[in-house]
Amino acid sequence: MSAAAAAAESESESRAQSLDAADPGHRELFDIPPVDGGPYPDVAYFAGNSLGLRPKATRTELLEDLDSWAALGVEGHLDAARPWLPYHELLTGPASRLVGALPSETVVMNSLTVNLHLLMVSFYRPTPERFRIVIEDSAFPSDSYAVRSQARFHGFDPDDAVVRLRPREGEDCLRTADVVERLGSDVALVLLGGVNYLTGELMDIPAITVAGHAAGAVVGWDLAHAAGNVPLALHDWDVDFAAWCSYKYLNSGPGALAGAFVHERHLGDPSLQRFEGWWSTDAASRFEMAAVSRPPASVDAWQVSNPPIFSMSPVRTSLELFDKVGIGTLRERSIRLTAYLERLLAGVTPGRPLQVITPADPARRGAQLSLRIGGARTAGELAKVLRFEFGVIADAREPDVLRLAPVPLYSTYHDCWRAAQALAETVPENA
Repeated sequence: MSAAAAAAESESESRAQSLDAADPGHRELFDIPPVDGGPYPDVAYFAGNSLGLRPKATRTELLEDLDSWAALGVEGHLDAARPWLPYHELLTGPASRLVGALPSETVVMNSLTVNLHLLMVSFYRPTPERFRIVIEDSAFPSDSYAVRSQARFHGFDPDDAVVRLRPREGEDCLRTADVVERLGSDVALVLLGGVNYLTGELMDIPAITVAGHAAGAVVGWDLAHAAGNVPLALHDWDVDFAAWCSYKYLNSGPGALAGAFVHERHLGDPSLQRFEGWWSTDAASRFEMAAVSRPPASVDAWQVSNPPIFSMSPVRTSLELFDKVGIGTLRERSIRLTAYLERLLAGVTPGRPLQVITPADPARRGAQLSLRIGGARTAGELAKVLRFEFGVIADAREPDVLRLAPVPLYSTYHDCWRAAQALAETVPENA
């Protein structure tokens, strides 16, 4: 490396560090994995869209809940510092604020795909004339499996019933107009990802919801990559239902409990089919042990089983953090941080087999930039080099997409600089 190039590189690192001093996130609240060797003590972590990092408070507060079990046994249901019987209610308020919903419309329960199935029991009611389900072709596989199995359960051929929307030739992302155009009288359910997991595209949730309703369809959203990433207004947007996980941007741990939303206009509707269990009945009558459920006029009626307290604890810790910082504030920093990474990548990609496929418009993306990798090396192989040689952890989607998520809670401008430098050193020009 020439002296001029080395000076420019040093200047760039100083610039990143000065931006961190002027625009800090909340990195100090998280456990950042260490690097084995190299000039930096911690990894540059860009996989929060796959698994978020652990808040430091999680361990302390989970142990507090575990200690209540040790000290109180069954009496912890009522006498614990955070009593278990109404524990799920501690999550309702912050979860509803995070997704722009009423508390009565929001519940934390189960896992994402389980919630989608329970919600489709109520909201996918096909007829011979209106039976199709619209998803994006690049939907997360679990969503694809779920809707296909629902169509099959109702007696339809999933290859016919499931409509997979593809971008235009030569494009990577869906256009809202093309989504709207396909919403005809044969569509029973629209179920798209709020932020596409592969490309990072933020869909126009309000516009598509309006169009779906105008076509006579029910509109639901998978918000796995949107919750905790972008501001949401599910109630005001008149979304019928939604579900999301909490182990990505919500930093609640691997396989953490998920969330569900049902709009208030559906709550208490006796015509809706719904699977029920002990926690589906009104809380005041739960210990009457009655044979017939008396479901409340809230989304709690979609609960089936009593909640797992020690799985709820990390979700509560994380949601309280979002409540304190605010999703609006995080979104503003996310836009700045992602734009900075984008500028750095613009200096790396020319002449290299690297192409950003995430929309350039900040309003059409969340905290993610996806790179298509050309040449002989796969995305997975590149991700291993970045991790083990540079301490940069990114997420690979084989065969050719590398996802970088600068999470505004804990990612830094210096992390972005490290990622760009690592790509420049790892991917040769004209490869």
